[in-house]
Amino acid sequence: MVADAMSALQRRYGKTHRKDRWWVEPLLSGGGLAAFLLYSTVAVVVGPNWSYEVGPYLSPMFEPLIRPDWLPRWFSPGFLILWAPAGFRTTCYYYRRTYYRSYFLSPPACAVAEPAATYSGESKFPLILQNVHRYFMYVALVFNVLLWVGAVKSYWMPGEGLGIGVGSIVMTLNAFFLMMYSLGCHSLRHWVAGGLNSFSRTPIRRLRRKAWEIFTIANEKHRMWAWTSMIFVGLTDLYIRLVANGVITDIHTWKSF
Repeated sequence: MVADAMSALQRRYGKTHRKDRWWVEPLLSGGGLAAFLLYSTVAVVVGPNWSYEVGPYLSPMFEPLIRPDWLPRWFSPGFLILWAPAGFRTTCYYYRRTYYRSYFLSPPACAVAEPAATYSGESKFPLILQNVHRYFMYVALVFNVLLWVGAVKSYWMPGEGLGIGVGSIVMTLNAFFLMMYSLGCHSLRHWVAGGLNSFSRTPIRRLRRKAWEIFTIANEKHRMWAWTSMIFVGLTDLYIRLVANGVITDIHTWKSF
């Protein structure tokens, strides 16, 4: 019976009349997401052993820096931060599409048969936990503000004052890309004005409509902002670490660093 089931599964999975390379997108998107998850995990784990801050620069994976005295030296403070952006991204509607197609093969592409014989959506455990996305959204918005604070602080060197460096520009771009990704969130767009039947009755509703229109601009490019912000946060972390550990030199206007 098991052999018959496996045989039927093999016949069903991947069956399609498509002649194009439909497998390229799930392969690339799944591989890209896996690479980022691996890098971010390693970056946080090795945090205490490979410096993540230098001068006015602080890696976004450690922003805000929480380093209480009672925290063991071997414990990376990044773990106190990583859960928020990780929870926001893994429950994001776009990233669900990515790992459903790439890892669960449900389905791997349009008009391509998948392994599962039945589909229950996100109504059962564990996928029902995806509904917490709206709560991670609130936390992500707070972290957006914190990242902008960190970006602004990167233009100020204690003891020297205002200045600018390549790291300042990198951190500012990182904050901007993450902000655009968050503003394009489907849950945020719905929270702003998704439940209204009319936008024109009151000034508050007209204001909500304007906000909805602005968020829609970001939402239309949600995939682009998702990948841009994900890749850039990794590059920002890597750049600051390379500078902090003397591998490369940051070009800046301050006399000392």
